[in-house]
Amino acid sequence: MVDDEVRTPGGETLHRQYLQHPGAVGVIALDEQDRVVLVRQYRHPVRHRLVEPPAGLLDVAEEEWLTAAQRELAEETRLAAGEWHVLVDQFVSPGSTSESVRVYLARDLHPTDHPEGFVVEGEELEMDVVLAPLAELVQAVLAGRLQNPLTVSGVLATELARRDGFRTLRPADAPWPARTARP
Repeated sequence: MVDDEVRTPGGETLHRQYLQHPGAVGVIALDEQDRVVLVRQYRHPVRHRLVEPPAGLLDVAEEEWLTAAQRELAEETRLAAGEWHVLVDQFVSPGSTSESVRVYLARDLHPTDHPEGFVVEGEELEMDVVLAPLAELVQAVLAGRLQNPLTVSGVLATELARRDGFRTLRPADAPWPARTARP
């Protein structure tokens, strides 16, 4: 928890409290039949099992963002991908946390092993892998049945990107201003 003293352009001093966060990555893994690989995981703060993309913290020192996304996909779904693009970058809740998240699109999926040394523990022991058609996920988002922010933004961005053949997506190594501009 951080308590910053902020001076406004008008000279007023304010205190702002927020959660400091290392950042995260998420992965919308899309197969050849336009199905998305997701996980169902218990999230204690909201007391729900949420359907969400494989995702994880940027908490490994010096790990590249794409490498973190590839690791998370392998850890949570035992999948790897031959093609990667950036779908969307977002601040999850900028009024209360510094968390920035990059959501990747992974295609050309194939099975892989868990990364060496990975141990399934905590909530991941009860995590299920879910395969769902993209069109059904779009409808579930619009109906309010899916509420995880990475799921919502990732599913809708994937649907829009799919419509133009994925031509407008950024490369996987595109700059991420939210990460590089932070002190």
